[in-house]
Amino acid sequence: MLRKARTTEAGLLTEISFASKRYWLYPDEYLHVWKDELTITADYIENNDVCVIENNGSVVGYYSIVFLKKPMECAQVILDKGYWLEHMFLVPQVIGSGLGRILFEHIVSRCTQKQIATLRILADPHAKGFYEKMGCIYKKDIPSTIAGRSTPLLLLRSTLIKSIS
Repeated sequence: MLRKARTTEAGLLTEISFASKRYWLYPDEYLHVWKDELTITADYIENNDVCVIENNGSVVGYYSIVFLKKPMECAQVILDKGYWLEHMFLVPQVIGSGLGRILFEHIVSRCTQKQIATLRILADPHAKGFYEKMGCIYKKDIPSTIAGRSTPLLLLRSTLIKSIS
């Protein structure tokens, strides 16, 4: 089941963020750098489009779509204004189960409902193949918030959004 996240689930979504990153065996130093990025608050849920996926009555993942009203600097890179998929995380136990595809198809549906022509995605390098499999277009690697590391920038375009929905 997919539904809007509740503000009371902020702590749970934060736990899912960190558990998902740990799945890829990132060192604790990286998790420390990402602490603010991975922490979800009640205000964040209230002010953004945050949706959860449940499996057998338990929340096992979520995504968030945010709108940048103006360009923003992040890791010495300027992020364009517009819509961004800021988070998409699953608990490690369900990675590879098909729930990621279901969650992504819901993202596509939300983009159609909100008439979002382009959704930008700064993906974890481990997730690049997943997003490409879902039809996203790889644009380039950009510097990460971790020195010496890069992260792929992908786009979900309106033509794909319309064809999937």
